[in-house]
Amino acid sequence: MGQSASTAGIPSGFNNPSHRSKNRSTAVISPMKAEERAEFQRSIAGSRDYISDLPNECLACIFQSLGSVDRKRCSLVCRRWLRVEGQSRHRISLNSQSDLLPLIPGLFFRFDSVTKLALKCDRRSISIDDDALVLISLRCRNLTRLKLRACREITDAGMAALAKNCKGLKKLSCGSCTFGAKGMNAVLDNCSDLEELSVKRLRGITNGPAAEPIGPGVAASSLKSICLKELYNGQCFGPLIIGSKNLRTLKLFRCSGDWDALLLEGIADRVTGLVEIHLERLQVSDLGLAAISNCLDLEILHLVKIPECSNVGLVSLADRCKLLRKLHIDGWKTNRIGDEGLIAIAKSCPNLQELVLIGVNPTSLSLSLLAANCRNLERLALCGSETIGDSEISCIASKCMALRKLCIKSCPVSDHGIEALAGGCPNLVKVKVKKCRGVTCEGADWLRANRGSLSVNLDSGEIEHQDASASDGGAQEYGAELPPLVNQITAADIPSSSNGRSTLFKARLGLCAGRNFVACTFRRCSNSKRSYNSN
Repeated sequence: MGQSASTAGIPSGFNNPSHRSKNRSTAVISPMKAEERAEFQRSIAGSRDYISDLPNECLACIFQSLGSVDRKRCSLVCRRWLRVEGQSRHRISLNSQSDLLPLIPGLFFRFDSVTKLALKCDRRSISIDDDALVLISLRCRNLTRLKLRACREITDAGMAALAKNCKGLKKLSCGSCTFGAKGMNAVLDNCSDLEELSVKRLRGITNGPAAEPIGPGVAASSLKSICLKELYNGQCFGPLIIGSKNLRTLKLFRCSGDWDALLLEGIADRVTGLVEIHLERLQVSDLGLAAISNCLDLEILHLVKIPECSNVGLVSLADRCKLLRKLHIDGWKTNRIGDEGLIAIAKSCPNLQELVLIGVNPTSLSLSLLAANCRNLERLALCGSETIGDSEISCIASKCMALRKLCIKSCPVSDHGIEALAGGCPNLVKVKVKKCRGVTCEGADWLRANRGSLSVNLDSGEIEHQDASASDGGAQEYGAELPPLVNQITAADIPSSSNGRSTLFKARLGLCAGRNFVACTFRRCSNSKRSYNSN
């Protein structure tokens, strides 16, 4: 069957140590004589092929540790390796243009164990339709994760067929699709194991009072995460949110309409087990924050560009959500959240580990209290604040003993404030300063020289418009387009990370997300040594 190719390069004296040492000492290799060639052929014919003795399960584990290119090379060795490699590939990503349909039987005959599938289409191309989706669902009945991107030809009928054929679905993510409430309800009514649902720009959902409600369905009992982005009528998901009593994560980004009523009705009395909430550019007021305060187990809260939220709502939330670990606030320079709200957080949330303030103007009064009460505060980002100067940085340096990473962007800080970090924050490992005109290269060099273990990154560029939306990375995830692929077979072999992205797509996402100052600052300090050696 061709397994002998794995031993074709083994010399005849492989098991003879003296022969190996002799070969290494020979400077000139003479051509093989006929007798030697015959002996070599006999030794190969009589040698044992240990690779063929490996069970398929072991061979599959080896393949799973290889990259895409090496896996494809291995699949060409012999028919057995081709079969095992295909059966051991559980995750594939396909360029889901309309010409994929005739290739589906062959693709899923080889890759018959797929459980995680991504179907992505270029926005300028015609996507697969219901027939292709039904055929895929029949071939992938064990599907647990599905991602649909710009599959505009798929309708409610196709989603209904998918839901009936793939009832074990645990994660569904769809963006820029055109099916509507009937298709979504079909998934919720049939997939009782669904745990994660992410929906962005679902064009088939009608607007206005006549809109069909979505949910709860049988999936409501298993749903743990719901993410809604850029929906004209996101409130139609209200029955699903209210009915998901085991919901742990709720993310709402740029969805129109008044969300206070839904938060008051759903979270105040029914969905109280939420641990993580992200709200960005929503119509939410202090009433909504008061409703969120009923989630006593809340640990992560992002409030991004919500102008109607003020200190009043933050105080009511801090009084009850005492387990808060991560707090991100983008005040959009409205000055409605400041010292009063932050003091309440400092007094009530001693477990706070990460604090990001964008367009918020705290003073030493709230910062000193945060440092005194939040002894576990390790990550702090201050961006676009008019009140963060040298005295505030000195306060942080002298009192934030657990701080490990500090970010300062577009704040009136000078070299004097940066120099205060040389003798404070004993656990500090990384400082990033960006667009602070008062901080010079000399000040950064002085800090590096006096604290050699500290990674100091300085970018003194011109001040630009502040836009640190929490979902920037998510927007790139759904908005970027995949390059044209040579053929659909190549698309099937694109390697994916744990969340289903292809390697090329993940590289593009990393490049775009690197522009987000807050996100890149809280990454691992992989460039610390290079920054230090640049001096």
